[in-house]
Amino acid sequence: MRYPHPLIAREGWPFIALTLVVAIAVHAYAGWAWAAFFWVLLVFMIQFFRDPPREVPTDPAAVLSPADGRVVSVERARDPYLERDALKISVFMNVFNAHSNRSPVDGEVRNTWYFAGSFLNADLAKASLENERAVLWIKTPKGADITCVQVAGLVARRILCYAKTGQALARGERFGFIRFGSRVDLYLPLDVIPRAAVGDKVYATATVLAVLP
Repeated sequence: MRYPHPLIAREGWPFIALTLVVAIAVHAYAGWAWAAFFWVLLVFMIQFFRDPPREVPTDPAAVLSPADGRVVSVERARDPYLERDALKISVFMNVFNAHSNRSPVDGEVRNTWYFAGSFLNADLAKASLENERAVLWIKTPKGADITCVQVAGLVARRILCYAKTGQALARGERFGFIRFGSRVDLYLPLDVIPRAAVGDKVYATATVLAVLP
């Protein structure tokens, strides 16, 4: 789902516009003191919905971070969607991170799934299987299977996934958005070489999480 990066994600335009109108109206009729909250909220909305362009690393074997945030898990785990053992790398996004989600690899979307669920704190491990989530199964040109899971968080109430089965995704291509705090899980083949560690701060597209053999 390609489109020129507008710096502010299109998903945020209605929220920013509404907040701006309210801030102006309150300021005009009640003064700065009453409007201060709405001006601060406007600044928050703009920073939350920012969608900066990113340079794509040149290594075609690199698995790129699908989201901005902090790595909270690098471990061997069971991929519940493809029913295989995998290396799981999870990135937690707080409300101050950019929330545009981008493809970690070049490949074809072989299948998609959506699961309704809870809205636990996305920093918790059990959120991966209990929270609302959208799943992409991507197969790379060399046949590697990549499972990319958007997971809703404590205050996230909307997962947007635009990728469809059969669609070709390019590394760094924008495929979705999650509003207001969440995480993205990657399930990778066991023979990948991890480049990320728990606690690392990562950036969508720009950070290499692992390298495919």
